[in-house]
Amino acid sequence: MKPAPFKYHAPASLAEAIALVGEYGYDAKILAGGQSLIATMNFRLAQPAVLIDLNNIPELSYIQPIRDGGVRIGAMTRQAQVERSDLVAEVAPLLKETMPLIAHPQIRNRGTLGGSIAHADPASELPALLLASRGKILARSVRGERWIGADNCFLGIFTTALEPDEILTEVRFPGLSARSGWAVDEITRRHGDYALVGAVARVDLDGVGACQQARLVYFGVGDGPVAAWQAMAHLRGNTPSPETLDEAAQIAAAADMDPSGDIHATPEFRRHLAGVLGRRVLTKAFSRAAGEVI
Repeated sequence: MKPAPFKYHAPASLAEAIALVGEYGYDAKILAGGQSLIATMNFRLAQPAVLIDLNNIPELSYIQPIRDGGVRIGAMTRQAQVERSDLVAEVAPLLKETMPLIAHPQIRNRGTLGGSIAHADPASELPALLLASRGKILARSVRGERWIGADNCFLGIFTTALEPDEILTEVRFPGLSARSGWAVDEITRRHGDYALVGAVARVDLDGVGACQQARLVYFGVGDGPVAAWQAMAHLRGNTPSPETLDEAAQIAAAADMDPSGDIHATPEFRRHLAGVLGRRVLTKAFSRAAGEVI
């Protein structure tokens, strides 16, 4: 298949790109890495009247530290650059650990951090990671700029809070505290496939070893990243133990999600995997928060 006819623009500056998106709005699609968009255009699942290519805008590609901890990453930064970054490994180890799970090296060489988050694929690792990390994105338009927190970013399948005239220009991941832990895991039919189910955990312990904060987010089980709110409430204030973590994982699988079935997995099997992965990532995250070497 070939894409439907479209107009093509390759702006050389962010200001020019913002002006174009403001002019065309709903009629335009933004081309970042193109690993998802070009395929959907070729199958005519997406038929934009205008394509706005951001690949000639170097100011959208960077990895920089945040003064109070964490990292800020330009939306056009390639996933492979994030994977290889020493700064990311130091201040955002959960992000570093997640990157090799995304597809294959050839895809990560071209795919961008911002493009994957804006695409909001329900089976994608990066939206779930952003939500688990309490990250945020910067949206810019001719009207100005605004920050969108991860809790308010993902609205449904392939849908974010970005307006038609906005461009995602930066992603921020906060730093870790001294007693923070993290983990990510997924189950796929083959390495590089979309996950049947995936889970991301980010936790903090208080001074006596109880759970101060916990984030448990799944992907592949809903219309977007699925936060296990009831499981997280069960963890807060409790001292992590195998029994507590198993209870939280089972609450997540039973009460925090409503997975669908397909040719790869039934809803019941996805719930089973969610319980297994939830327990696995929580155990690893709390072990790291306690200072254990993993």
